[in-house]
Amino acid sequence: MIKVFWNNILIFQNDAAKDELGINEFSKPKPLQAALASGASFISGGLLPFLVSLFAPVKMMVILLYVFAIAFLALSGGVAAKVGGSNMVRGIIRICFWGARVWKGGEIYFNPELSGGRGLSGASGLAGSPNGEIYRVGNPEPVITISRIFLRQTFNLSQERINAEGGQNQLGGKVDPYRLVLTFGKFAITDMYDANTYSHDPRNQFLNWAIMSAGAWDYPANTRGYTYGFVTELIYPQWSLKGSVVMVPEVANGPYMDMDIAQAHSETIELDKKIQVFHKPTVLRLIGFYTQAHMGSYKEAILENPLQPDVISTRTYTHDKYGFVINAEQQVNDNIGIFGRFSWDNGTSETFAFTEIDQSLNIGVQLKGNIWKRPTDQFGATLLLNGLSKDHRDYLAAGGYGFIIGDGRLNYGLEHIVELYYSAKLFENFWLSPDYQFVLNPAYNKDRGPVVNIVGIRGHIEF
Repeated sequence: MIKVFWNNILIFQNDAAKDELGINEFSKPKPLQAALASGASFISGGLLPFLVSLFAPVKMMVILLYVFAIAFLALSGGVAAKVGGSNMVRGIIRICFWGARVWKGGEIYFNPELSGGRGLSGASGLAGSPNGEIYRVGNPEPVITISRIFLRQTFNLSQERINAEGGQNQLGGKVDPYRLVLTFGKFAITDMYDANTYSHDPRNQFLNWAIMSAGAWDYPANTRGYTYGFVTELIYPQWSLKGSVVMVPEVANGPYMDMDIAQAHSETIELDKKIQVFHKPTVLRLIGFYTQAHMGSYKEAILENPLQPDVISTRTYTHDKYGFVINAEQQVNDNIGIFGRFSWDNGTSETFAFTEIDQSLNIGVQLKGNIWKRPTDQFGATLLLNGLSKDHRDYLAAGGYGFIIGDGRLNYGLEHIVELYYSAKLFENFWLSPDYQFVLNPAYNKDRGPVVNIVGIRGHIEF
């Protein structure tokens, strides 16, 4: 099975934000033209492999479908890029992804990625940035990268088999409900951890990056959100246990990983437990994490220079960060689900990879459209509270600088975010999803804002 996904996300705070992003009537990009061209390319890219299946020999069917699907999608994507006014080579690479079984229990995955752009205000000025799809990159020009390339090996522990649905980076088929899974290579660690049925995918659910993942988990990743390492998972029907050792960047929010893995590394462990509450499915997840890296200390920075502290000047391999995440989801009935996350880290060392949050509480609800007779729609609402540790607050109040929340001399207050979204299936393969976020005390500063209103809209095509 081959699936193709297309998303377009626009986020506006106000006219000034549009100018900040360079969006105006004189801009070169033509969003509607590009959207129509992309949609047409996906339709043709999916139709042509179907035609191949009508004429290809049965014995060669699987191989030919792989080859022609990638070739047709690449060709149609290139043409669409040309029509939409973009670079043709980048249009080709952006839509290719691949996964295959290479031996018994062995699977390999390869994900080229075309990514670029910058978030609202350069993805800074808010601890809970409003768009989890936009990274903090120095150059907003789209570039081609290999986001994931990893090997997954599964060892069956019983003779029992169940059906597993295929998806992105997950081959479908029969699997053992009792199994040991080893993953090695380059990946996003959030692919493996902190899952939640109601809040984990910014393409289709909540957009805010501190809602899609636990805000206080400064998870190991480079600027674009990826790392290298291995993950071990022991999976049983009612529980699972996983642990990992991965690399960390050389510097905070850096693009390159630190090769001194003896002194720079991150470990994560997660226990998942499925139970029944009021005869409805409940999932509890407990995550613990530890990171040692070439990090600076907030307290040492203040002691070193009380008038203008600089955490960068205190970086050594002796500093660390640790914490935990409690993640829960509860099905209330067939149409309503609730979820929550609480996360905490010790907050003594500088923010290194994700965002400047040391404590975070998030609760929310998701409603299916069956309630209002639109079964393919869904609505979500959530409240997020973010906070900082005492050392972190003292550092910013003394004039220190954070690469996410910016200026010092902090007049501290908890950052409050309310997010609402509605996903409407307008056509057979097309969803449109408006999104609204209300922010109080952005970046924990009562003097900034204090209220910000952010509106976004997403388009999603799936075949």
